[in-house]
Amino acid sequence: MNPHSERSWASGAGTVAARPDSARSLAPVTPGLPSTGVPPGSYRGRGYGERLGTTEREDAWWAQPLAQAIGLGLLGLYATWAAFQGNHYEYGNYLSPFYSPLFKPSWWPISPAILILWAPLGFRATCYYYRKAYYRAFFGDPAACAVGEIKSKGYCGELKFPLVLQNLHRYFMYLAVVILFILWYDVIRSFAFARPNGIVRFGIGGGTLALLFNTTLLSLYTFSCHSLRHLVGGKLDCFSCVAAGGPRLKAWSVVSILNGHHMGFAWWSLFSVCFADLYVRLCSMGVIHDPVFYPFDLFYTAGGTGL
Repeated sequence: MNPHSERSWASGAGTVAARPDSARSLAPVTPGLPSTGVPPGSYRGRGYGERLGTTEREDAWWAQPLAQAIGLGLLGLYATWAAFQGNHYEYGNYLSPFYSPLFKPSWWPISPAILILWAPLGFRATCYYYRKAYYRAFFGDPAACAVGEIKSKGYCGELKFPLVLQNLHRYFMYLAVVILFILWYDVIRSFAFARPNGIVRFGIGGGTLALLFNTTLLSLYTFSCHSLRHLVGGKLDCFSCVAAGGPRLKAWSVVSILNGHHMGFAWWSLFSVCFADLYVRLCSMGVIHDPVFYPFDLFYTAGGTGL
């Protein structure tokens, strides 16, 4: 099969020869910037340099970016609204993940969520998967493979402002890990219910399950991060040639397995963090009743020492 076929959907990566019949398919070379994906002047594939949406694809290529735009738009709008409310983020032993860790200094006039949400927001905004999702969904850059995009210049990496800020992803990851430990403390605290007589009892409520479900997914999303995979061993060419090579190989293997599901964890964790906030908010507003199950009550009752 001719690799330069006009009906090829491939990106053209690795193709050295340029198509002689289409001058617009030649990749412009910008002085001082690297050429990514293909050698300078080579064929970059169908869709490059064409009008937005131009393609020979006959499948529903637009369905995925449209679904991503709707999902990111709705969940992003809810998260922004909830973060700026500044109320109904606590209910008993439950704390919304948007407000954890909770700082309420007297000098801060607006929602305390703004003081801490910049860290997890930065982690998601610079995430390799989310970049692909919102570049395609909101900027059409590109909308899909082998589909014409908005800008005519070739992609040369995040080298200029503001895209150069995407390279802060690994540092946001460090902050996300710290916040993750705090969220697990919130989960542990959600199992402790204070009774009217002052006794604290172990219980499982609807909010407990919501926080546990959310923090588990956030952990999977965080520890499947591409930057973490690189940090624990992705930059090594020889594990047996470095100190602690065996443990690093095992850590890299585990993160690699998780990394294969990073896209799913990204979506499920985004949904779960909004759901956890909504559950705490509705309980605080009195809209719903939080059911609580005390598993040790059966034991206490059977022993005749019920509290």
